[in-house]
Amino acid sequence: MEPTESISSLLAAMKSGTLTSTELVERCLARIETADRNLRAWVSVDASGARADAARADDKQALGVVLGVLHGIPIGIKDIVDVAGIVTGAGSPLRIKSALPAERDAAIVTALRRAGAIIIGKTVTTQFACFDPPPTLNPWAADRTPGGSSSGSAAAVAAGMVPAAIGSQTGGSITRPASYCGVCGMKPTFQTVSLDGVVPVASSLDHLGPVARTVGDLRIMLQALTETAIVESEFPEVSRLKLGRLRGFFEDRVDPELSDALDETMNRFAAAGATIIDIDVPSEFSQVLVHHRRIMATEAATWHRERFCEHRDDYGPCVASLIEEGLRTSVEDYHASKAHQQTLTTAMAALFQHSIDALLTPATTGPAPDAATTGDPCMNAPWSYTGLPTVSFPISLTDDQLPLAIQFAGPHRHDWRLLNVAEVCERLLRPVASISQGRMIFACGIN
Repeated sequence: MEPTESISSLLAAMKSGTLTSTELVERCLARIETADRNLRAWVSVDASGARADAARADDKQALGVVLGVLHGIPIGIKDIVDVAGIVTGAGSPLRIKSALPAERDAAIVTALRRAGAIIIGKTVTTQFACFDPPPTLNPWAADRTPGGSSSGSAAAVAAGMVPAAIGSQTGGSITRPASYCGVCGMKPTFQTVSLDGVVPVASSLDHLGPVARTVGDLRIMLQALTETAIVESEFPEVSRLKLGRLRGFFEDRVDPELSDALDETMNRFAAAGATIIDIDVPSEFSQVLVHHRRIMATEAATWHRERFCEHRDDYGPCVASLIEEGLRTSVEDYHASKAHQQTLTTAMAALFQHSIDALLTPATTGPAPDAATTGDPCMNAPWSYTGLPTVSFPISLTDDQLPLAIQFAGPHRHDWRLLNVAEVCERLLRPVASISQGRMIFACGIN
């Protein structure tokens, strides 16, 4: 498939009879076969299963039966999520070698299948969805990170291997890879998408969400993931939008090139009639990264404690450091961080009491850094910490032709409204985004 094809356009082609699910699956498999030798976005690909499911979808289509909102669409699944009959490796060499295949699908996979999706394979995750760099390359530049921890999901979508994929986020693991790879990402409100059947990082911070080509496709994915029959589809006029640009914390850490791109984007929104309001972050933001890290470390250590003691050599340096930090954390310090989390969550909710449609921030601190890191999650961790929904999409390219992205945040449980606002703004910038997508140069000679 072409890297610019959206889920909505593929569904329309299948409905019109100009495309079958079988043809789409074969195009995806061919793309994976040629491009993934270099990109390394996939842990495993279930070609025979995908072909069989595509044939069934085509049979249903011929009878006029639509299985769901993702009828016949191939999807990649991050390898911390159980898919029946496949080992959930979680980026761990030992698990990949010795773990038994999952006995059943995770809840999110069950929901995708009910929506008609075809599970084409498992995408690469950083080890245990933490910070150690992955083998996956960035499709824009081989020497840059694709981000983490949903590295394979973002790279696979960006490279046109699948129309969409599932990621997870505890700090910035959906938004950051999506941004670095020039695609769209959504972190829904905390607990919107079930974590049943998923290897955890930190139970009070973990989220599952989609990566896709457009904000409209994120909408389709969220509808499938939440098994929602009817979604809020009233798109506001840009001229009636009231957007809050968060200052302080979110501008002090940003690369000048991204800061300039954000200024230009805000000017475009304002020129279209949107009201842009500068908002200072609550004072609690001064310690948000410290407390987020402490909660993440403590909860990760709780889950890994026994295994870590028995198989210390199976852990990379970054995840090992996180677990060791968590093992040293006192109960009192953990509870202090949980109290801070609640205080900041309440303070963030108050920002929306003045008819703000969305809060806008950079999606990352800048373009993808070198491949020795997965990038800085500081633009994203506050939203995982407070559980507010976010949507990100690309806005421009750097002089070095690397993607830059913006991040929208909304109130708790207003995911559909946030998608509407983000999609209206994305449409305003779509000519820019289309040019950006067309300039992608796949790493290591991929074409």
